[in-house]
Amino acid sequence: MSMQQQIESKLADAIACKHLNVVNESHMHSRGSDSHFKVIVVSEEFSGKRLLQRHRQINEVLKDELANHIHALAIHTFTPDEFTEQSGQVADSPTCLGGSKLD
Repeated sequence: MSMQQQIESKLADAIACKHLNVVNESHMHSRGSDSHFKVIVVSEEFSGKRLLQRHRQINEVLKDELANHIHALAIHTFTPDEFTEQSGQVADSPTCLGGSKLD
């Protein structure tokens, strides 16, 4: 199973997602083929939660991957209403500045 598939599977199992998109952005960086990802998660579970709480929830689900495999993870979390207001658009991921335990 690829890292992208592993991320998708773990998030789908842990969160009741209305929409889930995991994008492998590693090709935009010099850290290998499975090291940079963007996740877009839309769930009712995020209702009433602050952005930090949402991100902590994602980080907890992916704690092993973040500690051992992933160099960068851009997290975009929305309730269904917020995602509709955004017209399904999310910001581009920032440019990687390097620096990793994966060296």
